[in-house]
Amino acid sequence: MSEEIKERFEFILDSIVIIENRFLKIKFPDDLINSEDGITILDSIAMRLQAIGDNVKSVVKLDSQFLNKYPNTEWEKIMKMRDVISHHYEGLDHEIIFNICKDKLPKLKISVEFILSQLNGV
Repeated sequence: MSEEIKERFEFILDSIVIIENRFLKIKFPDDLINSEDGITILDSIAMRLQAIGDNVKSVVKLDSQFLNKYPNTEWEKIMKMRDVISHHYEGLDHEIIFNICKDKLPKLKISVEFILSQLNGV
């Protein structure tokens, strides 16, 4: 089971790196909605955030206690964001996505890298 959990976190890390690269062009929240390129970036980032949330939910299904070892990460909010993107995409706020990318993803990346180092026995 830990191999599958490890694969989930590897996917999450890959998704974070992809979001970081796509977000490089974005300087202000409105950059996500003021052009076709911005909207495409917003859509692609939202899909990756949704996939991150899906993978966090999968970890919970594989081992309901696993994430309790890492209480400093807002796992519930990550899963709730997945639900918002999945079920209420038309009401998605680009400013929230901007703030997630700017403020939350760097912290999540550190957490995921730490979890992977533990799963890899480093």
